[in-house]
Amino acid sequence: MAHEVLVDLFKNRPSLGAELLTEALGVVLPAYTEARLVSIDLTQIRPAEYRADVVVLLLGDDVPLWVLIVEVQLGIDNDKRFTWAEYTMGARAKHRCPVGLLVVAPDPDVAAWCAAPIETGIPGFVLRPPVLGRANVPVVMSSSEAARRPELAVLSAMAHGQSEQGAAIAAAVLPAIRELDDDKARFYGDLVLNSLNEAARRTLETMMKNYEYQSDFAKKYVAQGRAEGRAEGEAQGRAEGQALGRAEEAGRAVLTALRVRGIVVPAADRERILAEKDPTRLERWLERAIVAASVGDVLDEPDQAA
Repeated sequence: MAHEVLVDLFKNRPSLGAELLTEALGVVLPAYTEARLVSIDLTQIRPAEYRADVVVLLLGDDVPLWVLIVEVQLGIDNDKRFTWAEYTMGARAKHRCPVGLLVVAPDPDVAAWCAAPIETGIPGFVLRPPVLGRANVPVVMSSSEAARRPELAVLSAMAHGQSEQGAAIAAAVLPAIRELDDDKARFYGDLVLNSLNEAARRTLETMMKNYEYQSDFAKKYVAQGRAEGRAEGEAQGRAEGQALGRAEEAGRAVLTALRVRGIVVPAADRERILAEKDPTRLERWLERAIVAASVGDVLDEPDQAA
């Protein structure tokens, strides 16, 4: 999980940290009516050094009730055992209300390190950071819950996409995020699909054939691939003085879908795709390219047996 990606999820839904503290870790919070992002600058002396990932102010009728610092930790960093205490006290002083800390650590070893008590030296002041590990992330397999809290659903897919529940989570998340704006839907969709293992992708591919909403989501990617493939085809056609045929356009749509997925296509495979003339096979390749993890997922058996 990339640091910036996780930070963005908590920024896109300011209440997500508080919800996870309560639902996943059992921390009791005051009843609040608003969760508002505020400045991450928590010191006046060394602002570049003391900036938290996300700071959220919980308010009740516009009155600050609680300030929550969310820190994404992907590795062991001994400096954090000093700066987290600075973050909490800086936020408490700045907002004049109780403060909380949530550390998001997907790696189990890092999560165990983060959860160790931090002795400050002040009697009675021991910082025990609540830590959200991969196992603590709720499993979201309800489409209605995914629609209500898409960021939590995406986080669920990122945490559990490699498990047996991965395909079911993705099947709940993908139709929910298609209701978001195009950029966010595409971003979240890529996160979900990239979080699945090969078995989950194949299961999801089967589910896509059975559920119309998945087909709708896939069509968005297919349409994008065809549009980009058509643009590439027109550019090449102008250079060569001829228009691309339908088969070549479909082949370029397959290549575009793979490129959108971040998959590098070797020259030999690229030539094979562009040389293919069978529209049925090209359509099948395009469907596979939408959820593929590698070029082999598109071109290898059982596709070759068709």
